[in-house]
Amino acid sequence: MSHDSEAPVLPVQAFEPPYYVAVFTTVRTQDMSGYSETAERMEELVKEVPGYLGMDQAHTPGGLSITVGYFRDADALTQWRTNSEHRAAQKRGRAEWYQSYSLHVAKVERSHAFTQEES
Repeated sequence: MSHDSEAPVLPVQAFEPPYYVAVFTTVRTQDMSGYSETAERMEELVKEVPGYLGMDQAHTPGGLSITVGYFRDADALTQWRTNSEHRAAQKRGRAEWYQSYSLHVAKVERSHAFTQEES
């Protein structure tokens, strides 16, 4: 997921099931010092995980953020969850950046996508 405002906004493609998703929903605190740099590093780092498929992100004006990470299998998701840099970022997030969060992990059994043809 690029944060470049010039890039087209498209959802992650549909993949051949089964695969896994991790849905991370947060409400952030007012103090976000260091958050952007850490988020960029996490985005770089997760791309190195074998089996990582992609990420969708959305943010509301009211402060709710949703990140959905897509992983080929449970092993890829476990590798990401247990990465030492990611664990340190999680700890800092609980201490500084998140007022609240929830994490939902699911196995995808059905997936499809649609993109309108340009005319």
